[in-house]
Amino acid sequence: MSFARWAWKLLVGIKDAMVLVFMILFFTLLYAVLKGAPDPVHAGILHVDLDGVIVEEAAEVDPFTALTGGVMQEFERRDLVAALRAAAEDDRVEGVALDLDGFLGGGQVAIQDVADALQEVRDAGKSVTAYAIGYSDDAYQLAVHADEIWLDPMGGVAFAGPGGSNLYFAEAMDRFGITANIYRAGDNDYKSAVEPYQRADMSPEARENAQQLAGAIFENWLDAVERARPEADVRAYAADPVAALDAADGDLAEASLAAGLVDKLAPRREWHAMLAELGGTSEKNPDGYKVIPLRDYIADKVDNDVTADIAVVTVAGTIVDGSAPVGSAAGTDIANLIDDAVDDGIEALVIRVDSPGGSALASERIRQAVLRAKDADIPVVASFGNVAASGGYWVALAADEIMAEPASITGSIGVFGIFPSFEGTLDQLGIGVDGVKTTPLSGEPDILGGPSDAADRLVQAGVDQTYVRFLALTAANRDMEVASVRDLAGGRVYDGGTARQLGLIDSFGGIDDAIARAAELAELEGEDHDVRWLERGSDLPPFLRGLMASEEVEGASAYAWMGGSSEARLMAAVREARGLLQTRGVQARCLACPTDLKQTRAETGGWRGFVEALLD
Repeated sequence: MSFARWAWKLLVGIKDAMVLVFMILFFTLLYAVLKGAPDPVHAGILHVDLDGVIVEEAAEVDPFTALTGGVMQEFERRDLVAALRAAAEDDRVEGVALDLDGFLGGGQVAIQDVADALQEVRDAGKSVTAYAIGYSDDAYQLAVHADEIWLDPMGGVAFAGPGGSNLYFAEAMDRFGITANIYRAGDNDYKSAVEPYQRADMSPEARENAQQLAGAIFENWLDAVERARPEADVRAYAADPVAALDAADGDLAEASLAAGLVDKLAPRREWHAMLAELGGTSEKNPDGYKVIPLRDYIADKVDNDVTADIAVVTVAGTIVDGSAPVGSAAGTDIANLIDDAVDDGIEALVIRVDSPGGSALASERIRQAVLRAKDADIPVVASFGNVAASGGYWVALAADEIMAEPASITGSIGVFGIFPSFEGTLDQLGIGVDGVKTTPLSGEPDILGGPSDAADRLVQAGVDQTYVRFLALTAANRDMEVASVRDLAGGRVYDGGTARQLGLIDSFGGIDDAIARAAELAELEGEDHDVRWLERGSDLPPFLRGLMASEEVEGASAYAWMGGSSEARLMAAVREARGLLQTRGVQARCLACPTDLKQTRAETGGWRGFVEALLD
């Protein structure tokens, strides 16, 4: 019977393995089909349906995630701009239908780039119309560059402006006995990222900085909208929407029309009928007009010239150590892209930054790659998108010149470290923490009993050292004294206009201006310059890359042991508690042996597993 049972288990295992292989092959084929060749582009209306967000670099989405639904669409700024510019000159495109239902924004700088491209379509004599049930700040910044703004009669326009509330956890952490061990450089008064863990409200310094920044960004938005649609009473409407609503007897759509914010109130079917008159009718399109899908048009018209002399590398998202999927700025991956481009003989390099920062070590790794490009006599220009702060500013400090838009957010020259410990929680539960040491750092930082003085000193020294280096790099690149940089650092965040006045950037300009400046520094002739966008990726589908990838440890910070060992110890404690509750009978087990942290990590599955263990 034992052999039969073993044989049956073997057959079941083989069957399960075959099913897994079949599923992998099936989803690989499905992925290939989904990413197959687009339909040919015929004459009609270019349907720019922005149901999602505009980003600098779209994150990869594997088919498993896509099939489950709920995936937010990401439209790369450069693809949208290139497609609209091509449409302006393409005889097949009769006009552009800007569909803004479901548009979730993308940052003022990126949106203005797309808005300028829409204006080029209009300047070429082609119709641009916008439609939505409701227009918010970001959607309206695009819509004002249309010939006509259509609004659903049941909709309206509402401007929120920058600002809003944050959560502050200090009192809750005190109640549960959780200690936020925070380390920051001495004069980082404005580094508000740690405030939610040490206060119940916003500090006066953080409020002052945030209010100034929000006011400057909102003023930039107002200026951009008023230039494009001067007949609209935008400022009065934004300042007192309730008064406009009352004047229209509570009808928000009529209030929007009365303020000149929109041109026509009509249901979507009337908009489609107008598009059919403009571009012709089509039985293939259920909406009745000849449509050119945006995805097909981008595939048809937007190319990446991999032989161009000017290269653009994108640093978008949180900057992380090692390698990571597209959508975050992985230090090793980006540095390798730059090194490969230098080896390939590029003449100029542009760093496009749209990042709030992240790992200091990864930021430095990217900066070092830029320095290697400069050592090869390649001029480098940094171009700031929506955000280039902290580590995002750090990576630009090796560039010959830094360009930004007035609405760019930059600065935040400051450093901090933070991790929680649970000595108070354990004390409330009556759980003691004790052990032995062979060095002052044995078992440190102790996430259960609290870090020792030695661990505190070590971490604080790392934060201070990194901050001093940040100040020195900024001073050297910006031709300033360290004392002067210190006066404007401390974690303060600035809009592009203020940053230029302070000398943190060299000039105003978008990505096209940065490319032109890089060509000028490289002494490349001609006005139009081809560009190669340095892209990460692989021929494998994302989910297969995930299955085949090993854990990336290269480039970990010298202080990375803090997170890894502490997390593993906490998970080991949970594992021990669970084991105590599940133990039956007499045990022959070593209680003094070192914890198998690898096994603990595998069993609990990281922080998610830890939370699941607590809830088990």
